[in-house]
Amino acid sequence: MNKIKFIIALSTLILFFITSIEAQEYSTSQIRKYNPVNKELYDTIIKMDKEFFDAYNSCNLEKQAEIYSDNIEFFHDKGGLMTSKQDILDGTNKYICGKVTRILLKESVEVYPIKDYGAVQIGFHKYYNNQEPDAESIPMKFILIWQYQNGKWKIKKVVSLH
Repeated sequence: MNKIKFIIALSTLILFFITSIEAQEYSTSQIRKYNPVNKELYDTIIKMDKEFFDAYNSCNLEKQAEIYSDNIEFFHDKGGLMTSKQDILDGTNKYICGKVTRILLKESVEVYPIKDYGAVQIGFHKYYNNQEPDAESIPMKFILIWQYQNGKWKIKKVVSLH
Protein backbone atom coordinates (compact mmCIF):
# COMPACT_ATOMS: atom_id res chain seq x y z
CA MET A 1 0.00 0.00 0.00
CA ASN A 2 2.80 2.44 0.84
CA LYS A 3 4.41 1.69 -2.51
CA ILE A 4 1.22 2.72 -4.35
CA LYS A 5 1.01 5.98 -2.37
CA PHE A 6 4.66 6.66 -3.15
CA ILE A 7 4.14 6.07 -6.90
CA ILE A 8 1.05 8.33 -6.94
CA ALA A 9 2.90 11.07 -5.05
CA LEU A 10 5.94 10.80 -7.32
CA SER A 11 3.75 10.85 -10.44
CA THR A 12 1.93 13.92 -9.16
CA LEU A 13 5.22 15.66 -8.41
CA ILE A 14 6.64 14.87 -11.87
CA LEU A 15 3.44 16.09 -13.53
CA PHE A 16 3.61 19.30 -11.48
CA PHE A 17 7.21 19.96 -12.57
CA ILE A 18 6.45 19.26 -16.24
CA THR A 19 3.42 21.57 -16.13
CA SER A 20 5.46 24.29 -14.39
CA ILE A 21 8.26 24.08 -16.94
CA GLU A 22 5.81 24.21 -19.87
CA ALA A 23 3.98 27.20 -18.33
CA GLN A 24 7.27 28.99 -17.73
CA GLU A 25 8.44 28.37 -21.30
CA TYR A 26 5.12 29.62 -22.63
CA SER A 27 5.13 32.82 -20.59
CA THR A 28 8.74 33.74 -21.37
CA SER A 29 8.21 32.99 -25.05
CA GLN A 30 5.54 35.70 -25.05
CA ILE A 31 8.11 38.37 -24.17
CA ARG A 32 9.10 40.13 -27.34
CA LYS A 33 12.20 42.06 -28.19
CA TYR A 34 11.58 45.77 -27.75
CA ASN A 35 11.28 47.96 -30.81
CA PRO A 36 10.29 51.60 -30.22
CA VAL A 37 6.64 52.27 -30.97
CA ASN A 38 7.66 55.79 -31.95
CA LYS A 39 11.35 56.22 -32.82
CA GLU A 40 11.15 60.03 -32.69
CA LEU A 41 9.66 59.90 -29.18
CA TYR A 42 12.27 57.33 -28.11
CA ASP A 43 15.09 59.58 -29.35
CA THR A 44 13.55 62.61 -27.62
CA ILE A 45 13.28 60.83 -24.27
CA ILE A 46 16.84 59.48 -24.55
CA LYS A 47 17.96 63.08 -25.22
CA MET A 48 16.00 64.35 -22.21
CA ASP A 49 17.43 61.56 -20.03
CA LYS A 50 20.93 62.64 -21.06
CA GLU A 51 20.15 66.30 -20.43
CA PHE A 52 18.79 65.59 -16.96
CA PHE A 53 21.50 63.16 -15.88
CA ASP A 54 24.32 65.30 -17.26
CA ALA A 55 22.97 67.93 -14.85
CA TYR A 56 22.68 65.28 -12.11
CA ASN A 57 26.26 64.06 -12.61
CA SER A 58 27.67 67.61 -12.72
CA CYS A 59 25.55 68.81 -9.80
CA ASN A 60 23.68 71.40 -11.85
CA LEU A 61 20.73 71.69 -9.49
CA GLU A 62 19.22 74.58 -11.44
CA LYS A 63 18.94 72.45 -14.59
CA GLN A 64 17.53 69.53 -12.59
CA ALA A 65 14.92 71.84 -11.07
CA GLU A 66 13.99 73.03 -14.55
CA ILE A 67 13.34 69.45 -15.74
CA TYR A 68 11.58 68.16 -12.62
CA SER A 69 7.86 68.91 -12.53
CA ASP A 70 6.72 71.21 -9.73
CA ASN A 71 4.39 68.33 -8.74
CA ILE A 72 7.07 65.63 -8.78
CA GLU A 73 6.43 62.26 -7.15
CA PHE A 74 9.61 60.32 -6.42
CA PHE A 75 9.07 56.72 -5.32
CA HIS A 76 12.19 55.05 -3.92
CA ASP A 77 11.93 51.43 -2.84
CA LYS A 78 14.20 52.01 0.16
CA GLY A 79 13.53 55.69 0.91
CA GLY A 80 9.78 55.89 0.32
CA LEU A 81 7.83 58.66 -1.39
CA MET A 82 9.03 62.25 -1.77
CA THR A 83 6.76 64.93 -3.23
CA SER A 84 8.77 68.06 -2.49
CA LYS A 85 10.88 69.15 -5.42
CA GLN A 86 13.04 71.22 -3.09
CA ASP A 87 13.59 68.27 -0.73
CA ILE A 88 14.66 66.11 -3.67
CA LEU A 89 17.11 68.77 -4.84
CA ASP A 90 18.42 69.29 -1.29
CA GLY A 91 18.93 65.53 -0.91
CA THR A 92 20.73 65.39 -4.25
CA ASN A 93 22.98 68.25 -3.17
CA LYS A 94 23.75 66.62 0.19
CA TYR A 95 24.06 62.95 -0.77
CA ILE A 96 24.80 62.81 -4.50
CA CYS A 97 26.82 65.83 -5.65
CA GLY A 98 30.43 64.84 -6.20
CA LYS A 99 29.79 61.42 -4.65
CA VAL A 100 27.79 59.48 -7.24
CA THR A 101 27.74 59.18 -11.02
CA ARG A 102 24.80 57.69 -12.92
CA ILE A 103 25.30 55.80 -16.19
CA LEU A 104 22.35 54.83 -18.39
CA LEU A 105 22.34 51.32 -19.86
CA LYS A 106 20.88 52.61 -23.11
CA GLU A 107 20.35 49.15 -24.61
CA SER A 108 17.85 48.42 -21.81
CA VAL A 109 15.65 51.48 -22.33
CA GLU A 110 12.06 51.20 -23.50
CA VAL A 111 9.88 54.24 -24.19
CA TYR A 112 6.11 54.18 -24.66
CA PRO A 113 3.80 57.08 -25.47
CA ILE A 114 1.07 58.04 -23.05
CA LYS A 115 -1.78 59.51 -25.09
CA ASP A 116 -2.35 63.23 -24.54
CA TYR A 117 0.18 63.26 -21.69
CA GLY A 118 3.76 62.29 -22.52
CA ALA A 119 5.76 59.10 -22.21
CA VAL A 120 6.96 56.39 -19.88
CA GLN A 121 10.63 55.41 -19.87
CA ILE A 122 11.66 52.06 -18.39
CA GLY A 123 15.21 50.81 -18.17
CA PHE A 124 18.29 50.01 -16.17
CA HIS A 125 21.10 52.24 -15.01
CA LYS A 126 24.13 51.98 -12.76
CA TYR A 127 25.36 54.31 -10.07
CA TYR A 128 29.06 54.55 -9.35
CA ASN A 129 30.39 55.65 -5.98
CA ASN A 130 33.03 58.27 -6.80
CA GLN A 131 34.52 57.90 -3.32
CA GLU A 132 35.02 54.14 -3.76
CA PRO A 133 35.97 53.70 -7.44
CA ASP A 134 36.49 49.93 -7.06
CA ALA A 135 33.05 49.34 -5.52
CA GLU A 136 30.78 47.11 -7.59
CA SER A 137 27.91 48.78 -9.42
CA ILE A 138 24.96 46.59 -10.32
CA PRO A 139 22.20 47.47 -12.81
CA MET A 140 19.09 48.88 -11.18
CA LYS A 141 15.66 49.31 -12.72
CA PHE A 142 13.94 52.67 -13.03
CA ILE A 143 10.74 54.11 -14.44
CA LEU A 144 10.30 57.76 -15.38
CA ILE A 145 6.97 59.29 -16.33
CA TRP A 146 7.60 62.26 -18.61
CA GLN A 147 4.92 64.90 -19.13
CA TYR A 148 4.92 67.09 -22.23
CA GLN A 149 3.36 70.41 -21.38
CA ASN A 150 3.69 73.89 -22.85
CA GLY A 151 6.35 72.66 -25.29
CA LYS A 152 8.59 71.23 -22.54
CA TRP A 153 9.34 67.78 -21.19
CA LYS A 154 9.17 67.41 -17.41
CA ILE A 155 9.85 64.46 -15.14
CA LYS A 156 6.52 63.98 -13.36
CA LYS A 157 7.10 60.66 -11.59
CA VAL A 158 10.16 58.61 -10.73
CA VAL A 159 10.23 54.99 -9.57
CA SER A 160 13.72 54.04 -8.41
CA LEU A 161 14.32 50.36 -7.61
CA HIS A 162 17.46 48.87 -6.08
